[in-house]
Formats: sequence, C-alpha cells, structure tokens
Amino acid sequence: MLPDSNHLLKKDEAGYWKINLPAAPGTRYQYRLDDGEPLPDPASFSQPEGVHGPSELIDPTHFAWTDEAWTGIPLANMIIYELHPGSFSQHHNFDGILQKLDYFLDLGINTIELMPLGQFPGERNWGYDGVFPFAVQNSYGGVAGFQRLVDAAHAKGIAIIIDVVYNHFGPEGNYVDQYGPYFTDKYHTPWGKAVNVDDAWADGVRHYFLQNARMWLEDYHVDGLRLDAVHAIKDFSAVHFMTQLKEQVIDIERRTLRKKELIAELDLNDPRYINPPGKGGYGLDGQWVDEFHHALHVLLTGEKNAYYEDFGDIHHLEKAFRDTYVYTGEYSPHRKRTFGTHVDNNPYSQFVVFSQNHDQIGNRAQGDRLTASLSLEQLKLAAATVLLSPSVPLLFMGEEYGELNPFPFFTSFTDPALIEAVRSGRKEEFAGFAAGHELPDPEATSTFETAVLSLDAHLDAWLNQPQPGVNTNPAPQSDSKAHSILPSTAAGRNHLILFRFYQYLIGFRKTRPAMAGITRDSLIVHPAQGPTLCFERKIPTDRLFISLNFSGETVRLPNPLTESLTKIFDSASPQWQPASSDNPTSTTQTESPIPPAATFEIAPWSAIIFEIDPATNPK
Repeated sequence: MLPDSNHLLKKDEAGYWKINLPAAPGTRYQYRLDDGEPLPDPASFSQPEGVHGPSELIDPTHFAWTDEAWTGIPLANMIIYELHPGSFSQHHNFDGILQKLDYFLDLGINTIELMPLGQFPGERNWGYDGVFPFAVQNSYGGVAGFQRLVDAAHAKGIAIIIDVVYNHFGPEGNYVDQYGPYFTDKYHTPWGKAVNVDDAWADGVRHYFLQNARMWLEDYHVDGLRLDAVHAIKDFSAVHFMTQLKEQVIDIERRTLRKKELIAELDLNDPRYINPPGKGGYGLDGQWVDEFHHALHVLLTGEKNAYYEDFGDIHHLEKAFRDTYVYTGEYSPHRKRTFGTHVDNNPYSQFVVFSQNHDQIGNRAQGDRLTASLSLEQLKLAAATVLLSPSVPLLFMGEEYGELNPFPFFTSFTDPALIEAVRSGRKEEFAGFAAGHELPDPEATSTFETAVLSLDAHLDAWLNQPQPGVNTNPAPQSDSKAHSILPSTAAGRNHLILFRFYQYLIGFRKTRPAMAGITRDSLIVHPAQGPTLCFERKIPTDRLFISLNFSGETVRLPNPLTESLTKIFDSASPQWQPASSDNPTSTTQTESPIPPAATFEIAPWSAIIFEIDPATNPK
C-alpha cells in the first residue's frame, strides 16, 4: 500500500466494507467515512501514536513461540496474582513483569492476572477506559512485549489471565459507533453506552467481541479471560452471548489441546452464569465473589459505610464459607430489597475469593490498602482466611509483603472537559467512602506514581536467600543468611515475615491433601462462636480443623469433635513474629493433642490449623 494513497472499499452482503491491498507490517493507515476526518481502525492491532492516531499493521503470527508443551492450568489449581502492568514495577511495562517471574515462583504463584491491556488514552490508566480491544497498549510494550511475557511465563509453568472489557468502551478515542451500531439505547451502564449484543445488527457486534476473545486465547496463547462486569452485558437473545463465548472457547480448547478458563466478575448472586447449559446456565468456568471480601473486610476493619452496611457479623463470613453467597434471598439493607439465590451444588473451585483487589482498594477515598489500617496479626489473618478457604485464592500485587503505597484511580486523558467530568464523577460516585477525605486527582502524574510498588530492592534480596521449607508440620527455620540481610527497621521485618507467611500457606495449600477438597462435602463449617469461625477441610484420607479469631482478645474454645486435635500451625507462633528474626533458631515446643471436649486457646487476630486424630489420619 502506497503512503498517502486513497482506496475505495466495497460493501459486501453482510454489511462489511472490504478491499484487498498489498501491505507490509509497520504500514500506518486510517479510514475516512463519508468524506469525514480520517479515523483509526476499530479492530486495530496497534496504535503506536495513541487512540487518536493512525493504526498500524502488524503480524502477530511472526512471533516464535516455544511453549508447544504447555497445556494450561485448571481453575481449581490456580493461585492467582492480580497486577496492573503499569504500576507493578518501575519499568511500567511487560518486561518489568517478565523480570519477576522467578519471584512469583518462589512465592508459589502459578497464575498472573493482568488488568485490561486494550489501548487506552495516554500512558496511565487502570485499563477500563480502553477503546481498542484488539490493540495491546503501546506503553506496556505492545503485542511483541506481551507475547514475550506469555511465552516466558509458560516456560516457568505460570499461566496468564487477562481482564477483558466487553460491557462498554472508554470515553476518549471511542470511534466504534461511527462504524456501525455497536451501542444500543435499550440499556444503560454506569460507564457509558451499553454494548449492543441483542438489538438490531447485533450479530456483527457479537462477532467483534468473539473474535477478540479468540485472538487472546488462540493467537496470543492466553490461558483465560476475566470478564469485566458481565451483569452489565444485557442480552435477552435466545442464545446468551456468554453461552456463545463459552462454545467458542470449547472449540479453541479442542483445537489447541490447552485448558482455557472464563471467569466472570458478577455483581449478582446468581449461579446461572457458571452453571452448565444442561442446568439452564451459560457454562462459564468461575466467578469472582465480592461478598467473601466484604464479610472479611468488615470483620477486620469495622467499616460499615456504603455497601459494607450489609455486613459486619461473624455469621456473614460463616455463610460465605458454607454457602459462598452471603445473601441468598435475604433482605439487603444497602440494596433495599431481597437479593441473591443459592448456589446449585457448585464446587468451591468455581469461585475466586480475595481480601483485596484493584476495585476494593482503588474505589476508596485514598486508594488505601489494608496495610494502612491493620496490624501485622490482622494482615496474616486476612491471608489465612483466603488461602485456607476451599475457593480459588487471588492476591492483589504487593499484599504478600504488606505494600504501603496505595492504589488510587488514575488516568491520562487529554480532553479538559472529560478530565473535569471524571474528577467530579469520582467524588460523587464514591461519596460513601470519601467523607472527610480529599480524593487524589486521577489525572495527576503523582497519583499514578504513588501506586507503583515500592519494594523492588527487598524483593530481589529475598529471592537470593533460602526460604522456609514447606511441610505438614511447620517449625521455625534456622537461616543465618536470611538473618544477616533482614531489613533493619521494624516495618521491614514485618514485610519479610508477611512474605514468608504467604509463601508458607500457599505451599501448604498446594501440598496438604485435605486442602485439595473442592466439593461441597469436603468442607464442614461449624456454627460461629463469638468472634471465632471454625471449619473442617477434609478428604477421605486427611482431615484438618481450622480456627480463625476475629477479635483483639484471646479466646478459649472447646474441641467440638469426637477425635483429638494436634496443632500443626499457629499464626501467633514465634516463627511468624518480627521478634523471631532476632533469634531465627528458636523453636516451638510440641504441644500435646487436645482430646474431645477439652479446650484450646486461640490468640487475638490469629489462625490455627489442627490435624484431626493424626494417629489414624496419616500426614
């Protein structure tokens, strides 16, 4: 194709305008509609000059993949680490993630989830303002950088999930509606026009997003998609868009012989999205469960504003463990109506749980993490609650060592009116969280800079020291090398203790047989007693009894079982205290089994794991 040349496209029977021209990778091009201004391609693979500039031809098949033996990781086995590519490292790109793959392995992470990658305005954005779903953000490294990351991750045994946004387009650089009926007035979303998946000419719109999913999963070897806010995709077609998407993924799995996962973000307690078609469902593999987070968050922080008003009792967390959904038809004070239904015997492996994620941190007045308000003991309890649950655990970048920097909302728009609208909109939308606080300016470079993880140097040091071994009967480790390079401040010691705590529990989750139970009968939740929650994890050959104390007081509890209990883990033990770094060879005395009806103590804000009748249940 010659530079500065014009070519007339012809319309086919399906309404698409086409032309065949010789062109080479690197060629820049635009479309002119009805003698209007030149516009970029809504299905562009590359936007090197940003969302308003010309599109660029690239050849994504040119990459030399080396992951032929990779088959993927089932959702049930995933330990997910959510991160933002721009603020995860000082590099602000895919290479900064690639350089930390060994860190993820040492921590025990086997799945990285990236916030949205579709081209957005400027270089700073959470990604949900993307307007080119097929173009990988140029400031992150574009297609080539992303392919390098995926290939390298697979070589290390790490799966890659990406967050995709099929419910709306961002406000700046959004040209798709000039090309066709991509939006409908039948519905509305909080973020802009509703995507047209069931109105006139919806077939082409659905095909657009189905091809986008196919690109990520097949062309770029991605292992799964986290589907943003699927409840905002309004579809009353006979065949729901989610069903059509799942059918396509099944076909991709068949052809590639690789497992591909579809995980929904869903603000509805409705298992229809994850039930199989035979039960009237859409067949998605899993969903995020915000209510687990809310029940845990309020117990740890005492906050009761905005949607947290629906939570605050230990019984809410008890229900989150037993039933997954907390509201299953009860009246919700926040929604001012009855809400939710019961899961349909769905395995726990269909539900992703967390103590923090980008939304639950960033949608706060200051974008503050749990580290801003909780003690080390409370942070360890939050980690234990998530990692000892039967659901799929997700960590948000930095929580594993207690990152102190916040994660506020940030943008880099260019339209002054839009910038002001975003500023005022944030203040109005999150007024329930912002009382008495000034929201950070989303457009300020300094707001983005505060979100960048801060402990690169310490993390590199930790990678070079031996870590505690993972076994079923933990004991403090003697590690003189680790002792010699521990951070000199109390806060630094807390970071390292928390990192090792996460590392240990992730390893325990992977290796302890009872932790592999995912069916509803593999978990027994005991009625909550005061501020404590107790539950059993079990398979036929292994049983565990776990106690969590959500109070600042020591609690004494009876052994409710007919078998003896032997303690094998206690988050309050010396090895998980900063003081232990001054005496790394200290050990915990072996405790006698607790017979039936006898009592045991659980320290404030702590978690204990017992082995049930170890004489008859081998380790």
